[in-house]
Amino acid sequence: LFIASLPLVLTSCTSVSAKNTKTTDKMGAKPQDSDFITDLRIKAEEGSAASQFNLGLMYHEGRGVIKDYKQAVKWYAKSAEQGHSSAQSNLGVMYNEGRGVIKDHKQAFKWYAKSAEQGNSSAQSNLGLMYHEGRGVIKDYKQAVKWYAKSAEQGNSSAQSNLGVMYNEGRGVIKDYKQAVKWFTKSAEQGVAEAQYNLGVMYAEGEGVIKDYKQAVKWYAKSAEQGDSSAQFNLGVMYNEGRGVIKDYKQAFKWYAKSAEQGDSSAQFNLGVMYHEGEGVIKDYKQAVKWYAKSAEQGYSSAQYNLGLMYYYGRGVIKDYKQAVKWFTKSAEQGDSSAQFNLGVMYANGRGVIKDYKQAVKWFTKSAEQGNSSAQSNLGVMYENGRGVIKDYKQAYMYANISSYNGSKEAIKLRELIEKELTAEQINEAQELSREWIKSHK
Repeated sequence: LFIASLPLVLTSCTSVSAKNTKTTDKMGAKPQDSDFITDLRIKAEEGSAASQFNLGLMYHEGRGVIKDYKQAVKWYAKSAEQGHSSAQSNLGVMYNEGRGVIKDHKQAFKWYAKSAEQGNSSAQSNLGLMYHEGRGVIKDYKQAVKWYAKSAEQGNSSAQSNLGVMYNEGRGVIKDYKQAVKWFTKSAEQGVAEAQYNLGVMYAEGEGVIKDYKQAVKWYAKSAEQGDSSAQFNLGVMYNEGRGVIKDYKQAFKWYAKSAEQGDSSAQFNLGVMYHEGEGVIKDYKQAVKWYAKSAEQGYSSAQYNLGLMYYYGRGVIKDYKQAVKWFTKSAEQGDSSAQFNLGVMYANGRGVIKDYKQAVKWFTKSAEQGNSSAQSNLGVMYENGRGVIKDYKQAYMYANISSYNGSKEAIKLRELIEKELTAEQINEAQELSREWIKSHK
């Protein structure tokens, strides 16, 4: 059992809603006063674009009136048709989210574009997102970068975060980690959780900035405190491994748990490991099984393998070889060499499945090709005894020799037994096969 390798992956761009602009007219009355609403409605009906926008905003947010998205759309539309940029932006939001109107990405794009051309930073950010995701318009990363940049330069934190993603991934612009760090930093300092997480990744990986685990922890923590599950998971990793912070299994457990509760499969797996090993928490096999299962159901290979082990040994669950085979198979099919080896063992011994030496050989072979010395040794046994394959002492010797090269003491004994069945010339040939196999599998 092990802690996953934990690649620190950047999150994708998140959907950004335009920020509702506050009232633009200087009015003395408070928004909730009935006289204010009455006066606003009169001006709106007389054709004041600003009043129409503000009335739409009242209905949108339910301030002074009962929240009514259809009415919000009605007044935003009237204001937008007169060229009011904030109304155009918010009307785009309504179409994009299907509030008070049938969702229509093309209409959302239309109104974002009109507002963006007037310099509205929220609309520019959202227009960039439409181009980025190909919603309401053909996907175009260069256009996405153009509009993110216009918005970012005005200080829009969401656009800054997304522009950082574009530079980080080289989409619509030449990949530039330093530029990515620049924009992630600007956004992160404004409190955007995704940017804080991404900035943590950059520091952890040393991309665009000198590697600095303490800075990585700082930004993961800020994002994690806002509830970002990826940041919570990575913060758990930092505490688990003592990177940028004193190793603390209890803190690792805490952050894995927060992330796991949000459904992060890697965190669920690691939380299972913590319960399994009793690190940061009292050892509890039932809890380990619970979290392995949640992760495994999402397709996490290592969790599937570990869950198979729990069923095999009856830890935290009733021993069940069929369930062990089920989960070993799922993990093995994703390429986990340990699961492939164990699945081969199950077929060879007929545990949880009908004994099938050919299937055993198949899975031992897959595992052996990834360097699993136990699988290599077992292949030697299969060839020695003609199980699932035609008996072949040279092949048996080859696999035993390869396994011993990889450190298996059992394989050394096996090789010595097989040598007795071969001539000196056959041993030389088998050793040559071993060298060729090792060379071809580097």
